[in-house]
Amino acid sequence: MSRSIGKAAYKPVGVLMGFAAGAVAGIIFRQVWKLADPEGEAPSPTDEDRGWVEVLAAAAIQGAIFSAVRAAVDRGGAVGVRRMTGKWPD
Repeated sequence: MSRSIGKAAYKPVGVLMGFAAGAVAGIIFRQVWKLADPEGEAPSPTDEDRGWVEVLAAAAIQGAIFSAVRAAVDRGGAVGVRRMTGKWPD
């Protein structure tokens, strides 16, 4: 099989898995934030009652979780495509 077949096979898988990664990352973030603040929700950047440190810490934690989940999902998808097509997607 050509290299483009592996890449083409990964495109739709990557899009679907990206949506799933976002949903999973959101669930994980909410659970992690409950450890930091059991009684409240994560602050919104425009929440007037929350300080800079809290807002930026929440954003950094959320970003790190999203990036890690997305990397794991992308890697898993690439491995799956290689198993199906014999080629690693680029």
